[in-house]
Amino acid sequence: MQMKSIEQELKNNAYPGRGIIIGKSSDGKYAVTAYFIMGRSENSRNRVFVEDGEGIRTQAFDPAKLSDPSLIIYAPVRVLGNKTIVTNGDQTDTIYDLMDKQQTFEQALRTREFEPDAPNYTPRISGILHIENGSYNYAMSILKSNNGDPDSCNRFTFAYGNPVSGEGHFIHTYMGDGNPLPSFEGEPELIAIEDGIDSFTELIWNSLNKENKVSLFVRYIDIATGEYETRIVNKNQ
Repeated sequence: MQMKSIEQELKNNAYPGRGIIIGKSSDGKYAVTAYFIMGRSENSRNRVFVEDGEGIRTQAFDPAKLSDPSLIIYAPVRVLGNKTIVTNGDQTDTIYDLMDKQQTFEQALRTREFEPDAPNYTPRISGILHIENGSYNYAMSILKSNNGDPDSCNRFTFAYGNPVSGEGHFIHTYMGDGNPLPSFEGEPELIAIEDGIDSFTELIWNSLNKENKVSLFVRYIDIATGEYETRIVNKNQ
């Protein structure tokens, strides 16, 4: 698979929707993840990321303008022991709760489907990073309608063992803008991962469409110690 530039992938897509990046820094020291949200409606754009324990949650920037919280207020990131869960919806809680009961990432997601937001049927995208005894692996998942048919859910999981330094994968909800919005297709895209959390955060944020971007979360986790650094950028300040 050809490695792509996350900068170009984002600049060439005005509306990838919500996106998850997972990989390893080029120096091999850090497990890296990022999650961003975008919005076209006032309700979707009226959000910020806030820290919540070891994870984050979405919150209305102006509560008076919040018209429908059902698909926009959730915890995108939660930490379960040595596992970091990153998703684009409340399936974060499903994965956390069922993995805490010894089920697998895939088993947990079999209980969920794409979002019920006809006619888009937005895919549920999810990722999990597992760090233990100096080793690191990750997986990504997408649950999507069968070419817009809500009666059929297609489920794909991609697992990455012993990730290569400087490489990561990028999955997002939409192939681009449209009505209805076209769902992501194919494997997660292979992208380059930078060493510095601040430069990588800046690269992603500056590459997202200025009108549609809402919030960005980036975390670098030390594979040897499990300690992490986090950056949050919100368009609404």
